[in-house]
Amino acid sequence: MITGQHYIGGHWCGQPEASNTSFNPAQNAALPWCFAEAGEAELHSLTEQATAAFALYRYVTAAARAGFLDAIATELEQRQAEIVSTMVQETALAPARAQSELGRTCNQLRLFATELRAPANDCSLPALPERQPLPRPALRLGKVPLGPVLVFAASNFPLAFSVAGGDTASALAAGCPVIVKAHNAHPATSELAAQAIASAADKTAMPAGVFSLVHARQHAFSEALLRHPAIKAVAFTGSEQLGMHFQRLIWQRPQPIPFFGELGSQNPLFVTPDYLAQHSEHFATQLAQSVLNGCGQFCTRPALVFVPKGAAVLQSQLKLHFGQAQAGAMLTAKIAKHYRDGCQALRQCAAVALLAEGQGEESACYTRPRLFATTANAFLQHGILQQEIFGPATVLIEYADTTQLQMLATTLQGQLTATLYATEQELAKMQALLQELEVHCGRLIYAQMPTGVEVCAAMQHGGPFPAATDSRYTAVGSRAVDRFLRPLCYQNFPNLNGDKA
Repeated sequence: MITGQHYIGGHWCGQPEASNTSFNPAQNAALPWCFAEAGEAELHSLTEQATAAFALYRYVTAAARAGFLDAIATELEQRQAEIVSTMVQETALAPARAQSELGRTCNQLRLFATELRAPANDCSLPALPERQPLPRPALRLGKVPLGPVLVFAASNFPLAFSVAGGDTASALAAGCPVIVKAHNAHPATSELAAQAIASAADKTAMPAGVFSLVHARQHAFSEALLRHPAIKAVAFTGSEQLGMHFQRLIWQRPQPIPFFGELGSQNPLFVTPDYLAQHSEHFATQLAQSVLNGCGQFCTRPALVFVPKGAAVLQSQLKLHFGQAQAGAMLTAKIAKHYRDGCQALRQCAAVALLAEGQGEESACYTRPRLFATTANAFLQHGILQQEIFGPATVLIEYADTTQLQMLATTLQGQLTATLYATEQELAKMQALLQELEVHCGRLIYAQMPTGVEVCAAMQHGGPFPAATDSRYTAVGSRAVDRFLRPLCYQNFPNLNGDKA
């Protein structure tokens, strides 16, 4: 049952407002659920409860935190039918996508639980009392949680990057209470995930206030929460414009805090002549699927594709894929409008050609896929081509040779991914390009599409700005927990064995 309330301090509270409804983008119609709007009272309660919870939760054992995370995953699975049905209604994403994302969300939670049960890898150095000219004390480098973490749920991953997603899971694993600001595009899905976390917290006897969910459509509330001194770190996935607004607010705090933002990426993809000559049809199919999947609403969708000059066969193959694609419903009308506006801006650029456009009407949340083409020189001259268009569109950029390709790579902004399709013989000659791409991305890929992120210890999901606000950290995988921990050196303390450590 959807209550439309906030979850604060272990209790559901707040009065749903008739004007705050959920929305079905596929039907362009309001859903029957209404939601509360947070204000000053909720701000005070959220921060007070999270602060009180931190005083207890930071001392909860790693094994107990692992049990909590496992319990959340189990509770989510038990609610699978309702969560999937609700997510499909609120997002227009396919049921298979919703089921897959729920599985990924549960796997993330269990990954962090497994890591918590592994032996700690703190660095310890024994005392050297006889060392000359000065003795060395015993030293041990550990990690301690930062404190309450504010998580902004993402629009395009209603489960894996939202209420019970990777940011929440890694913060809870670190020993930090979490306050989640639900995304306005899927508040009912958010509540169902919050119900799972609340039930898990009760069953594992976690402190009240270890997790909270709040609904707020007004940016002023989010800004006030972000500036509150009780908040010690923020995780955000969204637009560069809003993310940088939040970053500036954090810089203005009396005590600035870490802001882990994922703000935008075009995920450039490079394909070489010999590879294309051998695999053109397969490459075109894979590229179209990657761009069009989920109506193009993946943060790792390839939006810039650098192709050799004269790749007429590839263009024909891609024009067929994009021209036959049907218009689809994006997550919100606002996202759809931004996509249409971005495509229109490209069409108004004389150096950019529209090669293909999908079928169907565009209105409200519905948009048509689009395939554009331009030249290397135009890419260098028109800054609009370096601006992300979030949705089912991509731009082919023709290059003359590998020398020009490497030069183009130097102009790229920070990216989540960069991909190279080349034969093994070509790859051996392209080390300079690969070394340049290492400067610009967080994940360098060979001969695979960038969409699809493996949740594991070896994954890096981040990159130089604007892909992320801090390229040293990942938002996916077991190392994501490091965002919410800080190093602490213990000097001259005895360990459990009675020795100095």
